[in-house]
Amino acid sequence: MNGKVSPLAGQLAPQSALINVAQLVAAYYAEVPDPTIAVERVAFGTSGHRGSSFDRAFNEWHVLAITQAICDYRISMGINGPLFLGIDSHALSAPACATALEVLAANGVEVMLAVADQYTPTPAISHAILSYNRGRSSGLADGIVLTPSHNPPRDGGIKYNPPKGGPAGGTVTTAIEAAANGFLEQRLKGVKRVAHSKALQAATTHRHDFINAYAADIGNVIDMNAIRDSKIRIGVDPLGGAGIHYWAVIAERYRLDLTVISETVDPTFAFMTLDWDGQIRMDPSSKFAMQRLIDRKDQFDIAFACDTDHDRHGIVCRSAGLLPSNHYLAVAIDYLFQHRPQWSANAAIGKTAVSTQMIDRVAASLGRKVYEVPVGFKWYVEGLLDSSLAFAGEESAGATFLRRDGSVWTTDKDGIAAALLAAEITVRTGVDPGERYQALTRSLGVCVSDRIDAPATPAQKRLLAKLSPQQVVTGELAGDPILTVLAQAAGNGASLGGLKVITEGGWFAARPSGTEDIYKIYVESFRSEEHLRQIANDAQVIINAALAAGAAPDIATSKPTL
Repeated sequence: MNGKVSPLAGQLAPQSALINVAQLVAAYYAEVPDPTIAVERVAFGTSGHRGSSFDRAFNEWHVLAITQAICDYRISMGINGPLFLGIDSHALSAPACATALEVLAANGVEVMLAVADQYTPTPAISHAILSYNRGRSSGLADGIVLTPSHNPPRDGGIKYNPPKGGPAGGTVTTAIEAAANGFLEQRLKGVKRVAHSKALQAATTHRHDFINAYAADIGNVIDMNAIRDSKIRIGVDPLGGAGIHYWAVIAERYRLDLTVISETVDPTFAFMTLDWDGQIRMDPSSKFAMQRLIDRKDQFDIAFACDTDHDRHGIVCRSAGLLPSNHYLAVAIDYLFQHRPQWSANAAIGKTAVSTQMIDRVAASLGRKVYEVPVGFKWYVEGLLDSSLAFAGEESAGATFLRRDGSVWTTDKDGIAAALLAAEITVRTGVDPGERYQALTRSLGVCVSDRIDAPATPAQKRLLAKLSPQQVVTGELAGDPILTVLAQAAGNGASLGGLKVITEGGWFAARPSGTEDIYKIYVESFRSEEHLRQIANDAQVIINAALAAGAAPDIATSKPTL
């Protein structure tokens, strides 16, 4: 469910929709941001700074300033181990990596680059950091990933993962953001840099075999033997992303019947079918973006895809086609806590405030506690690290979980592990995850959920993020009395960056996107599709009224389409 769906959604992009890669890269080097303009400053969202060089929102100056700020932060915190540096397949990622390396080498940072300059998934960076730091109390490693996640091809991004392996928390990103903007304001005064050729040859620059290190260890997370022995037919679409070569290595190592349906890497992503709004977006949770794999679902027993940095998953089942991400999170939790006997009996389930209540119902049936947090995987890092959280997931198709022995695997989202888990579930239960979800609804009841995405300016997004419960002036939602209006997460009390409105029959939550100029309204009914539409319509009215009361323009550009 989105704002007005483009007539091109689900179709291959016309030539006119493709980026000019040469112009995009030229703009990365040529354009200079104006730090007096808000959209041209460094701004960390839920997981990094993102933008396009066409908008002067992500270019060489940004990467120079952010990388120097990270170097200074490392010194202030006594972080002096290696820094694992990785990229995805967006056009701006390789130039940004070159820029970052120039600054890191000039600052004497020991850098670990991928062998043969291979693309590096976000979970492989998290895995490398944690593997290196295991048993160490000093000389700790950290990492940088150059990726704008599933965002359109015109975008670039950079995110920092401290020694705990997951996304940096707000205190860290606020400090890095402020320091980076200071460098922009001083026209890069204080930024150290050497020529790229010198940086590549520096004694501090090393190569690391991310692929084989990750592949050799994934069997400690997923029951690869069961998948192999079943001879289940698996289909994978890497969506031209950073895991493009990981799947073949994993399949060969564990002797899986796994077919990669395309190994094409193209920075225009011309092979992608357009998302709901006519944009190219490598979102494995979108039925429009996933059309290529959905069309081939009957060729495989289970199929899946990951986004460009492979931290998100999309599961395609014979029974259900593309399984909604909320459904798969519930299925994964239900399965894992019954098939991981070495996990602690006290380990909890991490979920975001905008994820389905089916997770809470599954947790109750398992006798497990739920830890509910705002959107952002940074809230899970500590719990995953000490294994007090056995599973952590987000509505936007991101998740990770512990190793089979109950120890930490990654503290960032891992689309590869979550995808392979779908194969294990199919093998061990005899039904695919879509069928497993239907069984859950029969025993635990119905939860019908969806999401509205609509354009919003940065100013409108800021207003939405600051809404308070007092700005909801109505007492009713879709015919039910409003029971609770939340601005803080139930699990950790952190700000939701929006609002969540709850009734006996369902709920909605509204928040601005941390990565794009859109806002999102999440809706869920415990009754029916019709009731879901009522919640969605009322939610739009409530949010618009609250924003109008705050002297904001109506941010809804269209009625939601279900």
